[in-house]
Amino acid sequence: MMRAPVAQRFRGFLPVVIDVETAGFDAGIHALLEVAAVIMLPDKHGDWRRLETHAAHVEPFEGAKMEQASLDFIGVDPYHPFRGAVSEKEALQKIFAPIRTAVKNHGCSRAILVGHNAAFDLGFINAAVKRTQIKRNPFHQFSCFDTATLGGLACQQTVLAKAAQAIGINWDNSQAHSAIYDAERTAELFCYIVNRWDALNPSL
Repeated sequence: MMRAPVAQRFRGFLPVVIDVETAGFDAGIHALLEVAAVIMLPDKHGDWRRLETHAAHVEPFEGAKMEQASLDFIGVDPYHPFRGAVSEKEALQKIFAPIRTAVKNHGCSRAILVGHNAAFDLGFINAAVKRTQIKRNPFHQFSCFDTATLGGLACQQTVLAKAAQAIGINWDNSQAHSAIYDAERTAELFCYIVNRWDALNPSL
């Protein structure tokens, strides 16, 4: 079966998983502390796979609010000397550069954010872009793919851990709620759903 080229599969968009870990729920006032991006592409058989992961620990922006309950939940000390945290601007530049390269190399118009409860991640990315005045944001500003919704459709589960386990992805609670771990499991869930759909609809 001949699969559509990358640039045609999602109307010119390149899906890229983003996961953020934060010090609260309000993107305008709470600190962005971790961000991870997973670039996915089809293999030689046309099946989507996660290709590479890029991540950064982020310094709280000046004046950021931090809820202790959120910090306890994700297990992050924002000022720990060994975090290797960088400024929001440096973190976004590190994450965005390989995404822009992938978008260009595959003839896509831009990236589209894939996330589990994606509006949350997109909100924090957009807020950080605005604060840092980065001009070349590769992501669509408001469209996204939500694996919570897709998981509910494909495997009757909207919680990431349960959706992953439902399709046979090993889940380690001790690693959950780190940006890299959650982003990579989200990517595996997204790829499974897309590949399953494509297999069931070969003429599309």
